Amino acid sequence: MTATTDDEKLFKERGFNRRIGFGENPALVVIDMQKGFTKPDQALGSNLDDEIAAIVPLVEVAHRRGIPVIYTACVYDDPEFKDAGIWINKIGGLATLRAGTENAEIDDRLDVRAGDALMHKKYASCFFGTDFGSRLTSRRIDTLIITGCTTSGCVRATAVDSCQSGFRPVVVREAVGDRSQAAHDQSLFDLDAKYADVMGLDDVLAYLETVGHNSER
Repeated sequence: MTATTDDEKLFKERGFNRRIGFGENPALVVIDMQKGFTKPDQALGSNLDDEIAAIVPLVEVAHRRGIPVIYTACVYDDPEFKDAGIWINKIGGLATLRAGTENAEIDDRLDVRAGDALMHKKYASCFFGTDFGSRLTSRRIDTLIITGCTTSGCVRATAVDSCQSGFRPVVVREAVGDRSQAAHDQSLFDLDAKYADVMGLDDVLAYLETVGHNSER
Protein backbone atom coordinates (compact mmCIF):
# COMPACT_ATOMS: atom_id res chain seq x y z
CA MET A 1 0.00 0.00 0.00
CA THR A 2 1.35 3.43 -0.93
CA ALA A 3 0.47 6.84 0.39
CA THR A 4 -2.77 8.30 -0.93
CA THR A 5 -3.58 11.85 -1.92
CA ASP A 6 -5.45 12.16 1.38
CA ASP A 7 -2.29 11.13 3.26
CA GLU A 8 -0.26 13.75 1.44
CA LYS A 9 -2.87 16.44 2.13
CA LEU A 10 -3.08 15.57 5.82
CA PHE A 11 0.68 15.61 6.29
CA LYS A 12 1.08 18.97 4.57
CA GLU A 13 -1.77 20.51 6.56
CA ARG A 14 -0.03 19.46 9.78
CA GLY A 15 3.34 20.91 8.89
CA PHE A 16 5.16 17.91 7.43
CA ASN A 17 6.90 17.86 4.04
CA ARG A 18 8.68 21.17 4.56
CA ARG A 19 11.92 21.67 2.65
CA ILE A 20 15.28 21.48 4.43
CA GLY A 21 17.03 22.77 1.33
CA PHE A 22 20.52 22.43 -0.10
CA GLY A 23 23.62 23.66 1.65
CA GLU A 24 26.81 24.96 0.06
CA ASN A 25 29.21 22.03 0.45
CA PRO A 26 27.75 18.65 -0.60
CA ALA A 27 29.10 15.14 -0.77
CA LEU A 28 27.70 12.35 -2.90
CA VAL A 29 27.20 9.06 -1.04
CA VAL A 30 26.61 5.86 -3.03
CA ILE A 31 25.25 3.35 -0.55
CA ASP A 32 25.95 -0.36 -0.92
CA MET A 33 25.89 -0.58 -4.71
CA GLN A 34 28.00 -3.71 -4.38
CA LYS A 35 27.50 -6.86 -6.40
CA GLY A 36 25.76 -8.65 -3.55
CA PHE A 37 22.93 -6.13 -3.96
CA THR A 38 23.07 -5.36 -7.69
CA LYS A 39 23.07 -8.97 -8.94
CA PRO A 40 19.44 -10.17 -8.94
CA ASP A 41 20.40 -13.83 -8.41
CA GLN A 42 21.97 -13.10 -5.02
CA ALA A 43 20.10 -13.46 -1.72
CA LEU A 44 20.11 -9.70 -1.14
CA GLY A 45 20.08 -8.74 -4.80
CA SER A 46 17.59 -7.09 -7.13
CA ASN A 47 17.61 -5.45 -10.55
CA LEU A 48 19.08 -1.99 -9.98
CA ASP A 49 19.97 -1.21 -13.59
CA ASP A 50 17.83 1.94 -13.69
CA GLU A 51 19.22 3.18 -10.40
CA ILE A 52 22.80 2.65 -11.58
CA ALA A 53 21.98 4.58 -14.75
CA ALA A 54 20.81 7.47 -12.56
CA ILE A 55 23.86 7.34 -10.28
CA VAL A 56 26.34 7.46 -13.18
CA PRO A 57 25.70 11.14 -14.12
CA LEU A 58 25.74 12.15 -10.45
CA VAL A 59 29.18 10.59 -10.06
CA GLU A 60 30.34 12.24 -13.28
CA VAL A 61 29.36 15.75 -12.21
CA ALA A 62 30.77 15.20 -8.72
CA HIS A 63 34.13 14.13 -10.15
CA ARG A 64 34.15 17.01 -12.60
CA ARG A 65 33.37 19.65 -9.98
CA GLY A 66 35.55 18.28 -7.21
CA ILE A 67 32.66 17.19 -4.99
CA PRO A 68 33.56 14.32 -2.63
CA VAL A 69 32.23 10.90 -3.62
CA ILE A 70 31.87 8.31 -0.87
CA TYR A 71 31.05 4.70 -1.73
CA THR A 72 29.92 2.41 1.07
CA ALA A 73 29.69 -1.37 1.21
CA CYS A 74 28.28 -3.71 3.82
CA VAL A 75 31.15 -6.16 4.40
CA TYR A 76 31.96 -8.74 7.08
CA ASP A 77 35.49 -9.83 8.01
CA ASP A 78 34.88 -12.27 10.84
CA PRO A 79 34.78 -15.91 9.64
CA GLU A 80 31.81 -16.58 11.93
CA PHE A 81 30.13 -13.24 11.14
CA LYS A 82 30.43 -12.06 14.72
CA ASP A 83 30.84 -8.54 13.32
CA ALA A 84 27.25 -8.77 12.05
CA GLY A 85 25.96 -8.95 15.62
CA ILE A 86 22.39 -10.16 16.01
CA TRP A 87 21.40 -8.61 12.66
CA ILE A 88 22.47 -11.78 10.88
CA ASN A 89 19.85 -13.63 12.95
CA LYS A 90 17.26 -11.53 11.15
CA ILE A 91 18.78 -11.44 7.64
CA GLY A 92 20.60 -14.62 6.68
CA GLY A 93 21.66 -13.09 3.38
CA LEU A 94 24.26 -11.01 5.20
CA ALA A 95 26.40 -14.14 5.07
CA THR A 96 26.85 -13.50 1.33
CA LEU A 97 28.73 -10.25 2.04
CA ARG A 98 32.00 -11.75 3.20
CA ALA A 99 35.12 -9.59 2.78
CA GLY A 100 37.26 -10.53 -0.21
CA THR A 101 34.40 -11.99 -2.24
CA GLU A 102 32.86 -10.65 -5.43
CA ASN A 103 29.70 -9.66 -3.56
CA ALA A 104 31.71 -7.16 -1.52
CA GLU A 105 32.92 -5.32 -4.64
CA ILE A 106 31.29 -2.15 -5.97
CA ASP A 107 29.40 -2.74 -9.21
CA ASP A 108 31.73 -2.37 -12.20
CA ARG A 109 29.36 0.03 -13.95
CA LEU A 110 30.15 2.73 -11.40
CA ASP A 111 33.23 4.91 -11.83
CA VAL A 112 35.23 4.46 -8.64
CA ARG A 113 38.35 6.63 -8.77
CA ALA A 114 41.47 6.80 -6.64
CA GLY A 115 40.31 10.02 -5.00
CA ASP A 116 36.97 8.58 -3.92
CA ALA A 117 36.39 7.19 -0.45
CA LEU A 118 35.34 3.56 0.08
CA MET A 119 33.90 2.92 3.52
CA HIS A 120 32.95 -0.49 4.88
CA LYS A 121 30.14 -0.73 7.38
CA LYS A 122 28.40 -3.49 9.34
CA TYR A 123 24.88 -2.15 9.79
CA ALA A 124 22.25 -0.17 7.91
CA SER A 125 23.21 3.43 8.61
CA CYS A 126 26.47 4.78 7.21
CA PHE A 127 26.84 6.64 10.51
CA PHE A 128 26.54 3.67 12.88
CA GLY A 129 29.85 2.33 14.15
CA THR A 130 31.90 4.16 11.49
CA ASP A 131 33.90 7.36 11.08
CA PHE A 132 31.44 8.65 8.48
CA GLY A 133 30.35 11.66 10.52
CA SER A 134 33.91 12.77 11.26
CA ARG A 135 34.83 12.37 7.58
CA LEU A 136 32.04 14.77 6.68
CA THR A 137 32.81 17.22 9.46
CA SER A 138 36.52 17.35 8.62
CA ARG A 139 35.64 18.41 5.07
CA ARG A 140 32.93 20.82 6.25
CA ILE A 141 30.25 18.94 4.36
CA ASP A 142 26.74 20.26 5.04
CA THR A 143 24.66 18.35 2.47
CA LEU A 144 24.47 14.64 1.66
CA ILE A 145 23.28 13.62 -1.80
CA ILE A 146 22.04 10.10 -1.01
CA THR A 147 21.86 7.32 -3.59
CA GLY A 148 22.02 3.54 -3.56
CA CYS A 149 20.16 0.73 -1.88
CA THR A 150 17.99 -0.29 -0.29
CA THR A 151 15.49 2.54 0.03
CA SER A 152 13.76 0.97 3.02
CA GLY A 153 16.99 -0.16 4.68
CA CYS A 154 20.41 1.47 4.43
CA VAL A 155 19.22 4.52 2.46
CA ARG A 156 16.47 5.27 4.95
CA ALA A 157 18.67 4.67 8.00
CA THR A 158 21.41 6.92 6.61
CA ALA A 159 18.97 9.70 5.71
CA VAL A 160 17.42 9.66 9.19
CA ASP A 161 20.84 9.73 10.87
CA SER A 162 21.96 12.49 8.51
CA CYS A 163 19.08 14.67 9.64
CA GLN A 164 19.71 13.81 13.28
CA SER A 165 23.41 14.61 12.88
CA GLY A 166 22.86 18.04 11.32
CA PHE A 167 23.63 17.21 7.69
CA ARG A 168 21.05 18.10 5.03
CA PRO A 169 19.85 14.82 3.45
CA VAL A 170 18.76 14.88 -0.19
CA VAL A 171 17.52 11.51 -1.46
CA VAL A 172 17.60 11.26 -5.25
CA ARG A 173 14.35 9.58 -6.25
CA GLU A 174 15.59 7.85 -9.42
CA ALA A 175 18.92 6.84 -7.85
CA VAL A 176 17.66 4.71 -4.94
CA GLY A 177 16.13 1.26 -5.20
CA ASP A 178 14.69 -1.63 -3.26
CA ARG A 179 13.76 -5.25 -3.86
CA SER A 180 10.22 -4.35 -2.76
CA GLN A 181 8.33 -1.66 -4.68
CA ALA A 182 5.88 -1.20 -1.80
CA ALA A 183 8.70 -0.71 0.71
CA HIS A 184 10.44 1.67 -1.71
CA ASP A 185 7.35 3.83 -2.24
CA GLN A 186 6.41 4.00 1.43
CA SER A 187 9.96 4.81 2.50
CA LEU A 188 10.25 7.68 0.02
CA PHE A 189 6.91 9.07 1.21
CA ASP A 190 7.94 8.85 4.85
CA LEU A 191 11.43 10.25 4.31
CA ASP A 192 10.10 13.20 2.35
CA ALA A 193 7.50 13.87 5.02
CA LYS A 194 9.81 13.73 8.04
CA TYR A 195 13.56 13.48 7.49
CA ALA A 196 14.87 14.38 4.04
CA ASP A 197 14.16 16.18 0.79
CA VAL A 198 13.32 13.56 -1.85
CA MET A 199 14.18 15.18 -5.16
CA GLY A 200 14.33 14.31 -8.84
CA LEU A 201 17.58 13.57 -10.63
CA ASP A 202 17.48 16.62 -12.91
CA ASP A 203 17.04 19.05 -10.01
CA VAL A 204 19.92 17.50 -8.07
CA LEU A 205 22.20 17.55 -11.11
CA ALA A 206 21.35 21.22 -11.64
CA TYR A 207 22.28 21.97 -8.02
CA LEU A 208 25.59 20.11 -8.27
CA GLU A 209 26.49 22.18 -11.32
CA THR A 210 26.36 25.31 -9.11
CA VAL A 211 28.78 24.07 -6.43
CA GLY A 212 32.22 22.57 -6.34
CA HIS A 213 35.69 23.79 -7.22
CA ASN A 214 34.67 25.72 -10.34
CA SER A 215 31.44 27.28 -9.13
CA GLU A 216 30.84 30.98 -9.43
CA ARG A 217 30.10 32.30 -5.96
